[in-house]
Amino acid sequence: MRNILIIGAGKSTAQLIKYLADKASSENLQLIIADRDLAQAQALAGNYDCANAITLDIYNVEDRKEQITKADIVISMLPARLHIDVARDCLALSKNLVTASYISDAMKELDDEVKKKGLVFMNEVGLDPGIDHMSAMRVIDRVRDAGGKMLLFESFCGGLVAPESDTNLWNYKFTWNPRNVVLAGQGGAAEFIQEGTYKYIPYQRLFRRTEFLDVEGYGRFEAYANRNSLKYRSIYGLEDILTLYRGTMRRVGFSRAWNLFVQLGMTDDSYTLQNTEAMSYREFTNLFLPYSPTDSVQLKLRHMLKIDQDDLLWDKLLELDLFDDTKKIGLKNATPAQCLQRILEDQWTLAETDKDMIVMYHKFGYEINGKKKQIDATMVSVGANQTYTAMAKTVGLPVGIAALKILNKEITTPGVQLPIRREVYNPILEELEENGIIFKEYEVPYLGYNPHHQ
Repeated sequence: MRNILIIGAGKSTAQLIKYLADKASSENLQLIIADRDLAQAQALAGNYDCANAITLDIYNVEDRKEQITKADIVISMLPARLHIDVARDCLALSKNLVTASYISDAMKELDDEVKKKGLVFMNEVGLDPGIDHMSAMRVIDRVRDAGGKMLLFESFCGGLVAPESDTNLWNYKFTWNPRNVVLAGQGGAAEFIQEGTYKYIPYQRLFRRTEFLDVEGYGRFEAYANRNSLKYRSIYGLEDILTLYRGTMRRVGFSRAWNLFVQLGMTDDSYTLQNTEAMSYREFTNLFLPYSPTDSVQLKLRHMLKIDQDDLLWDKLLELDLFDDTKKIGLKNATPAQCLQRILEDQWTLAETDKDMIVMYHKFGYEINGKKKQIDATMVSVGANQTYTAMAKTVGLPVGIAALKILNKEITTPGVQLPIRREVYNPILEELEENGIIFKEYEVPYLGYNPHHQ
């Protein structure tokens, strides 16, 4: 028996376990699902004969080491900040490791030691980061192999609600961590490069500088810039590229409406408010508006943000019950961002029957034989239900495939790494295609610059 230790029984682990459980008899696998919450681990272990659920407190060093010692490979599905202790144990105990998270500085520092021991620490092998790296490098390497020179790379991804479950005016529901959605774009300007010129978008302008993207069969989307696109130059070997831009996808109109919260200050997470536990949604909204002895909260907000009452923006705000005097925030010492999140969770939490959707869109501009060309590639994945979501599928499947390939010594290059080499991305992408995660490629005229980025 070969033991795979899976630490963390969160939202994206269900699909990972199903994938490995389906392979268990042919690959001789035993799965140990470890979580602080035993019931959660048991729910995922379910009826699989090959899976055992155990309680594991990640801060209990002895327990952690004991479980890692028994494993043939370790998959950490913990929050990113908790991987490092697991990684250090894996290094000390000579175990390979797989995570879906960005490589932290602390993780990077282990690289030399990991190489010396001949271990594979595969990170960033989920969705974004993960599938984005692999699908991008496959096309970039193909262009280079043919003698082409990369001129432009743009990449967009969004976790959205499937069309059949799209039931609100925002065309959006939370499919992942709501806090990350509320805080998106904060902590510095978005930076990218456009036709050889560095560009910066400060947070207060971020949601008004969007780009439109059309996805066959799914209509039109918009995208706003991610914080730092420039780090991908060195990762993808695109140091000379003229245009490099990464963004987050939403349905058209979301960003314009979200910008109202930014302008009001409701997304601020840097200070706490008074008496938030007993505060009503209406009182919360009123905190950010000027005092008036006569005007209603609604009127003050419309005046301040210059919204007409027949504007769809107004209907979007009404839909969130921002002016409701009976609903309470119910959180102690909350920041504005935490209060806003609480309000949004009322309306944007997926219902039991709702399905989510992942959309990814790449643009590759290149020059070959003196001609400029462009390839656009799109991928759409729709969830099956609330357990086997599109998010769980696109994060869990590549993690599971990578773990099995490492276990079977098909991926052997040692070090702390991400999946940008052919020996890694080719077999994983092939197997993802067998599971319905497929990129459709289109040759389109090369535009070079995008007017929205100016």
